[in-house]
Amino acid sequence: MYDVVLLTLGSERDASGGGCGSGGACCGGASEVAGERPEERCETPRVPVLACADALTARGARVETVTARSDAEIDEVLARLDGPPRADGLTWPDPDSKTRLVVAAASDGQLRAVLRRLVRRYAPPPSRRPADLPENRTVPDLPPVGVLPLDPARSGTARDLAAQLGLPRDPAAVAAAVLDGTPRRLDLLRNDGGSVTLDGALLGAADDAGRPLHWRARVEVDGKLLSTGEEPIMACAIGNAGGYASLGDVALLADPDPSDGRVQVAVAVPVVTRSALGRKRVRLEVRRARGRAAAVVPRDEKVPFLDDGVEGELSRKRSWWTEPGAWAVWTA
Repeated sequence: MYDVVLLTLGSERDASGGGCGSGGACCGGASEVAGERPEERCETPRVPVLACADALTARGARVETVTARSDAEIDEVLARLDGPPRADGLTWPDPDSKTRLVVAAASDGQLRAVLRRLVRRYAPPPSRRPADLPENRTVPDLPPVGVLPLDPARSGTARDLAAQLGLPRDPAAVAAAVLDGTPRRLDLLRNDGGSVTLDGALLGAADDAGRPLHWRARVEVDGKLLSTGEEPIMACAIGNAGGYASLGDVALLADPDPSDGRVQVAVAVPVVTRSALGRKRVRLEVRRARGRAAAVVPRDEKVPFLDDGVEGELSRKRSWWTEPGAWAVWTA
């Protein structure tokens, strides 16, 4: 039977490193509860974690729950997924590992924090690229991850990655997928800022009234220009999955597929036209492209963005590229 590690991210995780849960609490609970500090609540595993652990134990699995409060503590858990020593000295995942990992995540940013450490652990340096690494990848097949969502599924367009992928949310169903299911391989976006993207990124900002603010950037996909950097942009979506497929009632990404081996990029640009009577009108033009890699070079000082729900600012060129089928989730 399998050893299963149920990993949660603790209250001392830096939001900029992987994103906290709802309400700003890294354990995923509300940031303020009468008579309690958030860090005190994070010491006790949430109900879904306990229920999943019970379901796994009932099936005969040896279960350990771990709360990681730093990258080093995440790395200690991931080391259990290492394969046997290689002749080239590289650290490589074990494809036949009897240890399975479940990440209890209150946000896509928390799941991303774990995947980023997996990439950091197993991606070989360019100077030591092994012959058994796929030609179109910089990382090997990462170990499958069980995803235990800690927050309820949201309705509407703002769905987390688990909902988009149709993954189970019930703790017992998650346990069954981890023990009896099969890995579903998905694309991963890496970027030259040292991070990864599972769902997507949305670049741009709005004013206090919710109106998009204009900004400028050069945007290209596999050499195809979507914006030269001279015209105003209202929004730019870098999509692996569909979390940023629309902005309000504006459709940005068209049928994003997290397993097609391509990144999809959309740029929304206001275009001024005139009617036959000479009246000026402004319409929104959405330019789209798919490809292996995308690059954004901001012309303004700083461009705010959300990447898997984690806030940031882009002040210089950022490139994203696709790692086809690099990571995987356990599915029923």
